[in-house]
Parts: sequence; structure tokens; C-alpha cells
Amino acid sequence: MAQKNIVVEKSAYIPPDLLPVEIVERKGTGHPDYIADSISEAASRELSKYYLEKFGRILHHNLDKVLVVGGQSSPRFGGGEVLQPIYILVSGRATTEVVEADGTRVPVPVGPLVLKATREWIKTNIRYLDPDHHVIVDYRIGKGSVDLVDIYQRAQSYPGANDTSMGIGYAPLSETERLVFETERLLNSPRVKKEVPAVGEDIKVMGVRKGDTIHLTIAAAIVSRHVRSTEEYLDVKKEIRKLVLEKASEITKRKVEVYVNTGDDPSKGDRGGLYLVVTGTSAEHGDDGATGRGNRANGLITPFRPMSLEATAGKNPISHIGKLYNIVAFNASQEIAQLDHIREVYIKLISQIGKPINEPLLAYIAINADEAAISRVKHQAEEILAHHLDGINRLWEKVLRGEVTLF
Repeated sequence: MAQKNIVVEKSAYIPPDLLPVEIVERKGTGHPDYIADSISEAASRELSKYYLEKFGRILHHNLDKVLVVGGQSSPRFGGGEVLQPIYILVSGRATTEVVEADGTRVPVPVGPLVLKATREWIKTNIRYLDPDHHVIVDYRIGKGSVDLVDIYQRAQSYPGANDTSMGIGYAPLSETERLVFETERLLNSPRVKKEVPAVGEDIKVMGVRKGDTIHLTIAAAIVSRHVRSTEEYLDVKKEIRKLVLEKASEITKRKVEVYVNTGDDPSKGDRGGLYLVVTGTSAEHGDDGATGRGNRANGLITPFRPMSLEATAGKNPISHIGKLYNIVAFNASQEIAQLDHIREVYIKLISQIGKPINEPLLAYIAINADEAAISRVKHQAEEILAHHLDGINRLWEKVLRGEVTLF
């Protein structure tokens, strides 16, 4: 087994559940930042599948610079129009041609693949956003850097890390973290979209726990075609609150306060007083987004936890540390947290550019438990993390199948 440079020690972190306050955020499916992340990743997967089919392996690429520029719209009770389309720019680097053994240069249709991936993701995930009429999709993709491509293609069991960077993970989630995550997933579930179709895909949940009370502030875009009056709009807000409180009762015994669209001014109706949208996302009317500004690799934004600022979306699943080490850190921490008498686990992985990706410069495990428990599980924790690192060269398969949470 290759050297893993694993260090295990007692955690110095206080579990968020034990702090007097806690802050947790999640940006949902239709949020402009989530859209940017999703299109980055969809484009990477489409390109990866093409590389595999045509050349037998995933070639160098990083499509982790997507920009979503908000359009203009005019929602009104019972309908509305998109006046200016959303503009989406996919940017990054990719292998744009392959030179075969006989010297033949085979071009890669990067542009059509990116456009296809973007439009398909929109059609699948945002019901009323028409990629042919409501969105302009553009791309600016250049060849990968020669030195990085060289590192990526060196013949070895494990590719060299494309960067000196880090990945961070922890487990388990606190009650507030679980509640914020599950609230967004609930409101964007097929069940809720069927029962309350007025609930748009642009859902943002901010959880603030003060003592034993969790305050959930929810920004929920309401689709204008499904509400005909201020009263109907307010009824949708009440239904959202009811659904969230029901979910909260399954997760926590703490008191939960739910606030929906607190910026509303019902006296103005659909003349700018309500969070109404035509398509389900605020990107239709001036709200912008960019890859990496949203959720971390476990689907949350957690300022009371250590976090990597790397964007996981769009990076190649073969050698990019910003993607792979964050996945490994979260997956390994969840497994280690299941060991006896472990309250909490943090993992930090640091790479060196060019070094095999399964051999980090530092693999740090911080365990929240008493000294005796740490002594008992130390070897198991090392083995678990080493196992995940040695399996890192097969993670791309799960990434391409969509089996890995990235944001």
C-alpha cells in the first residue's frame, strides 16, 4: 500500500450542536449558483462519456467556470413573459483534439456536447424554463495547459494530482444541517411539485439555530401561472410552511420557526410585491450565478465548519483534487463516524501537484471522542481512509453515473 501520510488526533472542534448558535445554508435546484454548478457538471459528464466512447479514457478537461447572467421577466397572476433571456456562458479547458498513432488529428466536438448537456439539464430539472426560448447558451473553452495535460497523462496506476490543493469533509451532520438539507430536498421533490405545482425550483434555505430554536428562512420562487391572486399566493406560502414543519418534526425535537418569502409586500400584489416568477428561477429576472459560489460537496454551506472553497462541479473526475479529495473526505468521514463511541469526525486531505492522487502530502483525521475510544479506533480510521484513497481512481465511474453528491 502506498504511503498515505495519515495523522490521527483528538478533535479540537466543538460540535455545532453544542454551540449557542449555528448557521447553515443550502441553495436549491433553481438557484442561479446551483444552475451554474449543475451545468458545469453536466458538461463535464457529457464530455467524459464522449472521451470514453471514442478514445477509451477520460481526457483532460476542467469546465468549472460557468456564469449565469440573469434575464428580465414580467410575471403576473395567472401568467407572465420572459422579456430577455438568461445568458449562460460555459468556460474552462478541454482536450479539443486527439492525435492518433499515425499522426491523424481527430477533433472533439466540445461545443455541441456542452450545448446538449446544458439544454438537457434545464429540460430535466426546471419545469417551466424553456432552454430554446428562455436561455442563450454560449461557451468559451480552450485547450488544456500542456504541463497539466502531461501530468494527467503520465503512465502510472494513479494519475498525478493536477493541483496542490485540499479537500475537507466531516460527519455526522448536525440536526440543523440535516433540517436545512432535507427542507430544500422536500420542496424540490416530485411529490411537492405534484401537490403544490406553484412552488418553483429556486429554493434557498437559511437555517439559524439560537439555543434550542431553529429558525428557517426560506426563499421560495412561486410560479405565476399557478396563482391568480394575492390570496392564492399566501395560501401557497402557508402550505410550504406546513410541509416544512411536518418534515422538521421527523428530524428534531427542537422548536422550529419557519419564515417564507419575508421580503413580500402583499399590498403591492403582482406589481413587485411578491416573489413571483414565470419559469421557476430568479435567474429570469436579474439574479446571477457562478460555479463554486453555492453548496460545498455535501450539499451545504456551513460557516461553523471548516470548508474547502474549491468548486467540485465541472472538474475532471480523474485527477482534479478539488473534486476528488472533497468526495473522499466526506465519504471516509461518514464511515469513520460509524465506529464505536465516535461523536464526530473531520478529515482534511492535502495534495501536491504531480504526485499520485492516492498519496496525499497530508491526510488528517480529527476525531471527537475520549482518548480511550480514539486509541481503539485509530487503526480502523487509518484503514478506512487509506481504502477510500486507494479507490480514488475508480470514483469517476460513480461520478459519471450521478451517484456522488457534489453540491
